Amino acid sequence: MNRTLIWQLAIRYLRGKRSANAVPVLSRISMVAIAVGAAAMVIIFSVFNGLESLVKNTYKAFYPPVRISIARGKFFDADSAKINAIKRLDVVKCLSMVIEDNALAMDENDKEQKVITLKGVDKNYFLVNDIRTYIVHGEDSVSTGHPYTAIVGGRIVNELGVDVNYIYSKIKLIYLNPAVTNPEADPTSAIQELAIHPAGIFKVEDDFDSKYVLAPLPLVQKLFMQEHKYSSIEISAEPEDVPRLKKELQAMFGSAYKVENRYEQNRTMYAVMGSEKWAIRAILLLVLLIASFNMVGALALLVMEKRQDIAILKAMGAEINTIRSIFLLEGLLWSLTGGISGMLIGTLICVAQQQFGLIPMRGTFLVENFPVEIQVPDLLLVAGIILTVGLLAAWYPAIRATKTLDPTLKSA
Repeated sequence: MNRTLIWQLAIRYLRGKRSANAVPVLSRISMVAIAVGAAAMVIIFSVFNGLESLVKNTYKAFYPPVRISIARGKFFDADSAKINAIKRLDVVKCLSMVIEDNALAMDENDKEQKVITLKGVDKNYFLVNDIRTYIVHGEDSVSTGHPYTAIVGGRIVNELGVDVNYIYSKIKLIYLNPAVTNPEADPTSAIQELAIHPAGIFKVEDDFDSKYVLAPLPLVQKLFMQEHKYSSIEISAEPEDVPRLKKELQAMFGSAYKVENRYEQNRTMYAVMGSEKWAIRAILLLVLLIASFNMVGALALLVMEKRQDIAILKAMGAEINTIRSIFLLEGLLWSLTGGISGMLIGTLICVAQQQFGLIPMRGTFLVENFPVEIQVPDLLLVAGIILTVGLLAAWYPAIRATKTLDPTLKSA
């Protein structure tokens, strides 16, 4: 039978007609259910993408594109020949030497104390990591070379009660002297102390704001008693150059060192975000499948209503595949009508959120409104899910239609 007739019949059934039965009503309800599910998928995927991008951009403040560290131990001597070789690589934009370890931070009166991670950084650190944009108060005193100053996380400043605006306000940093094997004999030599002024405050995210203190590299090396030693070499490069750079650096340094990209430095965080996204997809797919049950019932009623049409088509010589195609196409049209409408509505809501910030983000966040990011692969995934759901929902009614024959014509 002509394919044009199949489309004409399917479109006619899609428009429906005014009748006393429930088929037109149920068909519209099924389309609305698919539309709501499709809109929800687009919105939730876009919000998740926005939050994921926000988190990844936030982590750029303390995790460089490539980091070299020793496989065992904390600190290592820098080989000047290898450092120069790294700098000569054409894909390397900037290189920074870093030393870090845990230390005890106290206020001047020794009333408040907190275990923090002290990072000794050089002037290039702020060219490798995007921390300068998160300084909300004070100044970047480290890269400008101000002695005995530091950039401190906002929560650390609040918990210790220090004042950035008061030049004589200090944070006392205490570090266990690794060279002392018998601290009971001489307790005063068991610790190293350093007093620094918090010249700047950064606010990135609570985990960072309550953890990190950035201070000049030579001061921290002296506090740790690790002069001319480092804990990592941090390198900036373009994202597309990172895989090749990582491979070259690993060959250069050997198995005694770890060369990690940003994903490998935060493997757990990226794995959690990936699993969450798949879990959300599975839950929304289940919701959409449940919504499609109404479509199955509506299509089954449509088959019952069109028994006489089916019998006439068979009498005219229509093949089983032709009749099945009509109702399969009908299910796809119902699904696509609802799905495309829902995708358009969801996309418009996301665009409105981007432009006007309809829903604010409450709490201490870097952004005022919920971030949304529409990605084409997600739209294609939603469209594919809608097509699949439409086919699955229409399959049983289409099979049933091929077994339906009007009794009056059967006896003839």
